[in-house]
Amino acid sequence: MVKVEQPATAPQPITVPGKLLNAVAAIVNDEIITLYEVNHEAQPLIREGEKKGSMNDEERKRIRRAALDGLVEKKLVEQKIKELNIKIGDDEINQAIDDVKRQNNLDQEGLVKALASQGLSYDQYKSQLREQLERLRLVSMEVRSRIQVGESEVRAYYNENLATYSEDETFRARHIFFKTNEKAPAEEIKRTMNTALMVLAEAKSGKDFAELARTYSEDPAAKKDGGDLGSFKKGDMQPELEQAILGMKQGEVSELVYTPLGFHLIKLEARTPGTPKPLESVKSEIEETIYRKKSEERFKKWATEMRAKASIELKELPGYL
Repeated sequence: MVKVEQPATAPQPITVPGKLLNAVAAIVNDEIITLYEVNHEAQPLIREGEKKGSMNDEERKRIRRAALDGLVEKKLVEQKIKELNIKIGDDEINQAIDDVKRQNNLDQEGLVKALASQGLSYDQYKSQLREQLERLRLVSMEVRSRIQVGESEVRAYYNENLATYSEDETFRARHIFFKTNEKAPAEEIKRTMNTALMVLAEAKSGKDFAELARTYSEDPAAKKDGGDLGSFKKGDMQPELEQAILGMKQGEVSELVYTPLGFHLIKLEARTPGTPKPLESVKSEIEETIYRKKSEERFKKWATEMRAKASIELKELPGYL
């Protein structure tokens, strides 16, 4: 947001027939926020609503009012940053940019291209980074430094979210593979499927699945390992096989499963629920989660208090706000 110094007399609205182009939308401690700034902030949401066909005049006004509230808070933060003389040096900006390039595996040219695809110039990006780092330092000084996370809070959060901090469920299975593909002649596919159905009937009747795999499977390794797929977690298998396995009980044999490679029969040998990770191994992660949540809550409270102490005058602009 471009800072606009308040002139000796408040600027008059600029109008064209039927349209108000600019006006003072708010005065925050003697600094102004213009309707142009509000519209600029609100326009992406308004455009999105118009594309969906869900936008009317009242909804536009609601979005502009929300944008104005955000701009008032931003102005108060900028003023507090200036009051506390918070400054971010070029070396810190450059370090932050280097971190972004490293995390995204980009060189300078790649970063500039990525920014351009988002409608940002490199200088605009640096300016945004400076604002973000200034805000982070303000939050650290005014909010985060006053927050503590106790041992009991960490343990309570851990106990309430055990599913989040547990190892993934593991599976152990065997399969019998019948090779074919959709480009094979229809008779060949039918013959392969009939063989697979015959073996399925034997497996369902209780025949030893590993022996059936050694006899019928077209996976070369099956002759030695009896179709053993080993242990794996969700996300490790082909989607078609995984979808079948996730719906199975231990000891169950699947129906025929088709993949681009052919037909499969699966027997789920074992299904082991995920066990909770030790608290110590996730303690720092939980502390950061609680710390961030408290920071957000404390910042909202701090911003409300700061707003209550400020001199804020919101203008009435019928039809716009």
